Amino acid sequence: MHRLMHRHLAKLVAGAAIAVTGTAVMVGVTLPGSAGAEDGPGDARGSAATQDEAQDQGGGQQPGVVEEQPATGEKGTGRDALTDGELKLAERLALGQGPQGLRSTSEDVKGAAGPQWLSTDLAELKPAEVGAAAPPRRAEISYYDYKDDTLVLRTVNLTTGKVEDTDTRRGEQPPPTRAEAAEAVKVLLSDPLGAELKKDYKDATGKELTAPDQLETTGMVYRVDEENDGPAGLRECGSHRCVRLFTKARNGPWIDTRNLVIDLSERRVGRVG
Repeated sequence: MHRLMHRHLAKLVAGAAIAVTGTAVMVGVTLPGSAGAEDGPGDARGSAATQDEAQDQGGGQQPGVVEEQPATGEKGTGRDALTDGELKLAERLALGQGPQGLRSTSEDVKGAAGPQWLSTDLAELKPAEVGAAAPPRRAEISYYDYKDDTLVLRTVNLTTGKVEDTDTRRGEQPPPTRAEAAEAVKVLLSDPLGAELKKDYKDATGKELTAPDQLETTGMVYRVDEENDGPAGLRECGSHRCVRLFTKARNGPWIDTRNLVIDLSERRVGRVG
């Protein structure tokens, strides 16, 4: 069943390369359960998953910062997955404290203070640390700052409580999270182009579509480049955070919205194809 769902999704992805015209059309495929609406392993940070996150205003590498180390709870060892306590500690260290911390200098996908969390992973060991009896535990956390469209990557040492590395990048767009896909649906429903989705949803279910949680949604990054300059109104996608949505009525059929692109940075919708 897992392979079957991925085959259907692959067909949808392949279909995205074909010009799409007219209004959103109901796809005649019904799949049981969710079709990838969940985030990847990074979302398994448990209670550490606040949506407060962000980036420094400067670019490039930042000097290490030492924060007061809070209580961490259970700690992992070796290459064990990050524990809930370590996830909380990693986020607190990465966001920093005070007016210059990421929490105070950036915005998330909803425009609230703090950057948008994307992922948290156990960092690789340095060559000299491989084989050590008690190597340090580090976490790599990625955020997106909607305030200035910057990807922020921070490496924190969970053993010392130190921010060891900060990297800021522009024009790099990792896959959107579940929270970002839900916000994209919200933006679409408030836009005139969302009328197509609402109509198709009502045709499929007999109900009005008013909220993102009525859909199972997967987001995919949309960007323009030298080969794809995009339609007017979407030519900033790539430097802006833009997504296309694969939507499915909860416990119902797929609804094709692939010809619509949501610019989350500008909170507007455009059409491709």
